[in-house]
Amino acid sequence: MVRFLKFLAGLGLLPFGVAATQALWDLLQTLQPASLHTLPLSAWGLLVGFALWLVVFFAMPRPVRSYVLAHELTHALWGWVMGARVSRLKVGARGGSVALSKTNFLIALAPYFFPLYTMLIIAGYYLLILFVDLRTYEPFWLGLVGLTWGFHLTFTITTLMTHQPDIKEHGRVFSYAVIYLFNILGICLWVVMVTSPSLLMLGQVLWVHTLILWTWIATQSAALWRITVPLFKY
Repeated sequence: MVRFLKFLAGLGLLPFGVAATQALWDLLQTLQPASLHTLPLSAWGLLVGFALWLVVFFAMPRPVRSYVLAHELTHALWGWVMGARVSRLKVGARGGSVALSKTNFLIALAPYFFPLYTMLIIAGYYLLILFVDLRTYEPFWLGLVGLTWGFHLTFTITTLMTHQPDIKEHGRVFSYAVIYLFNILGICLWVVMVTSPSLLMLGQVLWVHTLILWTWIATQSAALWRITVPLFKY
């Protein structure tokens, strides 16, 4: 019964994922730089960092242990935040584990949508900026954000292509819907962080696309209901 309810919840999240994708496209469309040279340095830093990671990922030995460590630490962090007791953290080249006194879908799926190393970079930046003026070095820091987020994205995709107990536990439809939605929202936040669109604009376009999509779903459902109901009278 629980798995069926999660399946329905996953289906319910799919429109939000579509709306978030449309919102991201709208944000990118508002940029429309005259040329690549007109992109702000902050955007260049993010892009160069991401491109550098792709070179590392495809051309050099992959730091699997670093990913496994981030994966298990993310389970532990989200578990700790939600009141779980954390113990027995194990990390190896072929996988890892962490013992938690309780779990839920956010704790289980967090490693697939929460880029731990990226968050550490951002936290480090905002901690240091309290003592040092880092505005001159902002492109460098955003390069680190692009590199670490690329690390998260590529390893997440390759990991999801293999059997994952976290995904099986909560069902594929629900798990993939949550992971996709949160990752798209994360990309939207990176765009807002380094370009002209504001967080308010992101909220507005997200709301508009969500409203349009659910209105369309309601309209189509009502039309389907009007067609099918008479069939059951005979």
